[in-house]
Amino acid sequence: MVVIGKKKYQSGEGAQFMTRKSALKKLQLSLNEFRKLCILKGIYPREPRNRKRAQKGQVGIKTLYHKKDIQFLMHEPIIWKLRDYKIFNRKVGRARAMRDFAEMKRYLSKHPTLKLDHIVKERYPTFIDALRDLDDCLTLCFLFSTFPSLAHIPRDQSSLCRRLTIEFLHYVVAAKALRKVFISIKGYYYQAEIKGQTITWIVPHHFSFEPQEKREVDFKVMSIFVEFYIVMLGFVNYRLYHTLNLFYPPQFNNTVPCEKNLVDEEAFVSERISALNVPLLALDPNIQNVDDEEMEIDQFSKDADAQQLEAAKLEAEKIKKLKTLFKGLKFFLNREVPREPLVFILRCFGGEVSWDKLLFVGATFDENDETITHQIVDRPSMDKQFLSRYYVQPQWVFDSVNARELLPVEKYLMGAILPPHLSPFSESRLDQTYIPPEERALMDPEYKLRNVEDEESSSEDEEDEDKLENETGDMEEDNEEEEEEEEDDDDDIEISDGEKEKERERLQKKKAMKVKAGEVTKEDPYEKERQDKQEYRLREKMIKKKHRNLYKSMMQGRKERAKEIWLLRKKRRLHDNAEKEKHKETRKLRRSNLTE
Repeated sequence: MVVIGKKKYQSGEGAQFMTRKSALKKLQLSLNEFRKLCILKGIYPREPRNRKRAQKGQVGIKTLYHKKDIQFLMHEPIIWKLRDYKIFNRKVGRARAMRDFAEMKRYLSKHPTLKLDHIVKERYPTFIDALRDLDDCLTLCFLFSTFPSLAHIPRDQSSLCRRLTIEFLHYVVAAKALRKVFISIKGYYYQAEIKGQTITWIVPHHFSFEPQEKREVDFKVMSIFVEFYIVMLGFVNYRLYHTLNLFYPPQFNNTVPCEKNLVDEEAFVSERISALNVPLLALDPNIQNVDDEEMEIDQFSKDADAQQLEAAKLEAEKIKKLKTLFKGLKFFLNREVPREPLVFILRCFGGEVSWDKLLFVGATFDENDETITHQIVDRPSMDKQFLSRYYVQPQWVFDSVNARELLPVEKYLMGAILPPHLSPFSESRLDQTYIPPEERALMDPEYKLRNVEDEESSSEDEEDEDKLENETGDMEEDNEEEEEEEEDDDDDIEISDGEKEKERERLQKKKAMKVKAGEVTKEDPYEKERQDKQEYRLREKMIKKKHRNLYKSMMQGRKERAKEIWLLRKKRRLHDNAEKEKHKETRKLRRSNLTE
């Protein structure tokens, strides 16, 4: 009996993977259609363990997909819709070539539509799953909301992104879900907590759009992602609004003009920002909002850690105070400050905001209002100022939110040199990172006190420099007298050493005859360090051979991080020394001017 085995590459990784070319042949799709289908369904290329076996011995690096993923795509009804698109384009092209415009109009009226509702439900079975994957969705939708009409982007995508993102901002304001903010070169970083999920997204700065070359940015692929994210964000917004007992789409107390009437882009942006300053209408005013109720922390067992429970209670109390951080405060925004992020942040924490009604619509109170507590400006000086309010720079708002308290306004006054704007997203970082002194002072109050004491002592040392120079002559004379006295004492000691030698021997014999308590042997720190290093080397030798390369790369990364930290600390030390030298020079100049 002859046993016929399997041929080569018919089992294992050779049978599990297939190239993109073979996947296109199996699905009977073009490359663009296959790419669109993979993006919508969430299918991505896989990296095999052994590329040579997965590629059936072929050389080079090819794009590989898992066979199960391709079989999963074969049962997708969108494939038939993509084929309908191909047929539709062929018919419209033929009618245009034949100049049969009546037939072309009839074809265009029956344009096939692609529905993605079932894909959203398939990829996100529960609402929490959709919230977990909302970071990229929001970032890309906010980016597309700033785009004008482009060649490879459908006309309605930008307007839909604007509408959905502003609806999401309205929800965050109504739910008071914002937790952290940060300004960077990329844009404004926001972090909100919704249904126990932490969502972080970026809103780009509002600059004029610069057209990009097709080789640098592939807007067509980005547009496919946005096509799916629009449907997903619509579902999420609908569910979020109904959890807060709000109308969807949002309805306002006052009438906001329709998008069709706002032809100018600046007018649309102005109306969008003014809408953020308006409260939303509820479905039933008698129903209390769930988020407005006091939070109670569940304790499931008596054996729970008391410290963790206390930390959770403390965090809940901080979040409760953060939600009403700007409550009772009235802010007026100057024309030079970014309005949309400031209105969004101040409204999230209970503040009242307004601006110049002659420049932008939606102002709720004038600049002459005496009840205004803070005016946010970004200029060195102003001609007309009110004594009843603070004139602060925009960074004060962001830093106060991150610190979860109203910071003192002295460092943020108009024209003042601002303190460094620190990122609040660095709490769960690795230990091997450089932490600036300002951030360390915020994390550790004792470190701040030590720095203050060091600065005071250094300033006192600088003030006492002149006194020390005058007293050096007296100190030298005192030192000479002390040296003469020490020489006289040494002579007395030499004379008395011979007499006391016998007494020492007698005492030593007496001590040897007594029973005394044992002494604790002191550990030699150098010996202990040597033993620790030796044990560490032995542990390294016990690492398995297959894990040694991974361990070496980990150690190399640790060395590189330590080197980066050392370089940053050195750079900061040189900067601080240069600043101290400048400070000393200015002090000397002041003293010389005073003496003159």
